[in-house]
Amino acid sequence: MDYMSEYKRWLDCSALSADEHAELAAVADNQEEIESRFFAPLSFGTAGLRGVLGVGLNRMNRFTVGQAAQGLANLIVSNGQAAMDRGVAIAYDSRHFSAEFAKQSACIMAANGIQSLLFDELRPTPELSFAVRHYGCIAGINITASHNPKEYNGYKVYWEDGAQLPPAEADVVASEMAKTDIFTGVKTADYDESVKNGLIRILSKETDEAYLGEVIKVAVNPDCVKQVADEFKLVYTPFHGAGYRLVPEILRRLGYKHIICEPEQMKIDGDFPTVKNPNPEYKEGFTLAIELAKQNDVDLIIGTDPDSDRTGIVLKDKSGEYVTLSGNQVGVLLTDYIITAKKLTNTMPAHPAVLKSIVTTEMARAAAEKNGVECFDTFTGFKFLAEKIKQFEQDGSHEYIFAFEESYGYLCGDYARDKDAVTASMLIAEMAAYYRTQGKTLYDAMEEMYEKYGCYCEQTISIVMPGVSGLQRMKELMQELRDKPLTQIGTHKIDYTRDYMPGTRTCMADGKSEPMELKGQNVMYYELEGGTTFIIRPSGTEPKVKVYIMAKGENKAEAAEKVEALTAAAKEIVK
Repeated sequence: MDYMSEYKRWLDCSALSADEHAELAAVADNQEEIESRFFAPLSFGTAGLRGVLGVGLNRMNRFTVGQAAQGLANLIVSNGQAAMDRGVAIAYDSRHFSAEFAKQSACIMAANGIQSLLFDELRPTPELSFAVRHYGCIAGINITASHNPKEYNGYKVYWEDGAQLPPAEADVVASEMAKTDIFTGVKTADYDESVKNGLIRILSKETDEAYLGEVIKVAVNPDCVKQVADEFKLVYTPFHGAGYRLVPEILRRLGYKHIICEPEQMKIDGDFPTVKNPNPEYKEGFTLAIELAKQNDVDLIIGTDPDSDRTGIVLKDKSGEYVTLSGNQVGVLLTDYIITAKKLTNTMPAHPAVLKSIVTTEMARAAAEKNGVECFDTFTGFKFLAEKIKQFEQDGSHEYIFAFEESYGYLCGDYARDKDAVTASMLIAEMAAYYRTQGKTLYDAMEEMYEKYGCYCEQTISIVMPGVSGLQRMKELMQELRDKPLTQIGTHKIDYTRDYMPGTRTCMADGKSEPMELKGQNVMYYELEGGTTFIIRPSGTEPKVKVYIMAKGENKAEAAEKVEALTAAAKEIVK
């Protein structure tokens, strides 16, 4: 694409407002910035769109959102009147322009004869997944960039099962977008008129009640909360986002009496003013919550990201210091607890299964299998976990009891098909109450996990590759790894290499390959001597390459040493 011609097309377009024209005119002398904005359209994948807010073809704005909405509308229309009548559920988070993009999408659906069920204010992502299933919609739209910095927004699309859009349907949307002129090809209708004639229906608290009713059913052993509710306190923060109302509410319904919400971060604000990055992965975001916990002698802090699909926790350790747990650690704790609680309450299904992604700790497999529960791997991304849940439903081979990813995403139950921080917060609180009845903290419980299942240590390294040159370097890197196969990483010899694009596992000793069940993803997976794993994967939603290191040792120190050595090696390989 000739980015300068596209830039001039936008600059000359009368559809732009005065402010939008001014934003483009301000970069007229910055060739790099123009190229960044116009070198190519934002890519529409199975997660939809995600990008930096701003004017341009490769930015999130009302034009790129409109083109995506029209593409989705065309897909729905192609499925016939019955699909159009089922409608589209639309939700949004606290980010800049989220409400505007949601309303715009509803008007575009209305212009195409498709009913929208539009939430009246921001809601958690999992409630959108629930609404698609609950109301029998053909699709769902969520305006969110999850845990990304404030400069980002996104357009996430779901299909009729409440999971993210399948690849075949995503390809149709992308194709329809390519055919649609971004300025003249998008149909739209008047909002007030569409509400009046029923093509836009507003969803409010009745949907919240239906959703919370399903979430509370996922609680496994809530009686343990009643035993400690009079004295157990916890701190909660929504990071200025969509969990601010429903997370405290589900904790109250679970039986907690002392839920201390961080007041500054309860304020809805797309600038996320109290955090550098609204991601519960980072301890820095919990600074205010930790101060609140210290003032109230609290040993559990729960935080959810802006669209309330990811959950992080902070615990007080034996020395009284506040420490974060990784997504892997929380996932293992929940895996072990859910199995234990289901056995205690006689609610374990006949053929239980735990689901995780290929980049998620193998400690979860150890925890599941040692307790007689099978553990299955999927590709990274909750839509793949949702596909596995759907497969179990169809073939009846297993019933999943818990699904999670290392990136702080957890799901139980059958009401949604995306990770859910509302349910995860409830289960973490229930689990903390259970261990309190045993005279233990969650920190004590995590220490016991290492004794029961072995000493595992993991590290995820994100290497940012911004701009056009970054995208090119990401492609080159993955091709180099295939053209010139690694034989060792650092001082660790590679025993097997898995290339998940063709779906082959190759023995490095004799060069023989065997097919794998999973294939079609741009992931290189190295099995190192001693059971350590090293994985390289370009992110599907951000301009970065991720390296996942998973090690097991005789003790925690040995496992940590392996991870540290491989972290240094990773930075030499990915550069």
